[in-house]
Amino acid sequence: MTMTTSRPTSLALVGLLSLLGVTSASAAAIDKQTEAIPRTGNLYGLGIGVLPATSGSNELRTMVLPVIQASFADRFYINALRAGVWLVDSDDRRLRIGLAADARSGWDADDSTRTKGMHDRDFSVDIGPALRWQTDYGTLNAQWGFDTGAASKGHSVQLQFVRALIRGPALRLNGLVGLTWNDSRMNNYYFGVTPPEAAPGRPSYRAGAGTQWQAGVNGAWPVGQRGSVLFGLMATRLGNAQAESPIVETRLQPLAYLGYGWTF
Repeated sequence: MTMTTSRPTSLALVGLLSLLGVTSASAAAIDKQTEAIPRTGNLYGLGIGVLPATSGSNELRTMVLPVIQASFADRFYINALRAGVWLVDSDDRRLRIGLAADARSGWDADDSTRTKGMHDRDFSVDIGPALRWQTDYGTLNAQWGFDTGAASKGHSVQLQFVRALIRGPALRLNGLVGLTWNDSRMNNYYFGVTPPEAAPGRPSYRAGAGTQWQAGVNGAWPVGQRGSVLFGLMATRLGNAQAESPIVETRLQPLAYLGYGWTF
């Protein structure tokens, strides 16, 4: 489904889809509920995401996004906004290390009064090493992403902890908390104002490196024999380097999504 005006948004969009795949006997120890969202099988469908219109905006936009949750041999995987491969596993596969690529959409400057007249922020792709460690208490996800699309030319580090809250035969619900550190180039691309973009009420601004925090819930509700409703709600608190930008209207950035997929 990645949502994005900034790194937290895109990361939250990634949370729309799970890393689903083929189950094998050797992977029996893996807690599939605490993957990106509770695992339901390989799914294909559509979803809707609601997210800030631009970086730090209090206006929202709606995006129609594909739901693709599929994997091959429990190693190569793809979802709507992330693709990757697991390269190294522990014996029980609770610890997995690999590479992941995340799509990051930009924004149209005309979508907010505070950014109108600025340059649009472009679509890009972050690629880097990823780790997933599933413990008895929950799952720790970590990723170091580098902008390979030449938009910000920056990088970021994300840490996220996911814990199952409801493990019912129907409703499955996870809670998650996390943080994302962006370097100065990443933050400045999405939250900075260049001198040519400055205007009355919008002084030039250069954003430094900083950290934002996320918390939310996501889940899956099987419908019939093959369908599943996927849903989630995330809140991101921007770091000081982002929140002090003249284009930011609110420090708290919401994100919500709802999707439906079919298993094949």
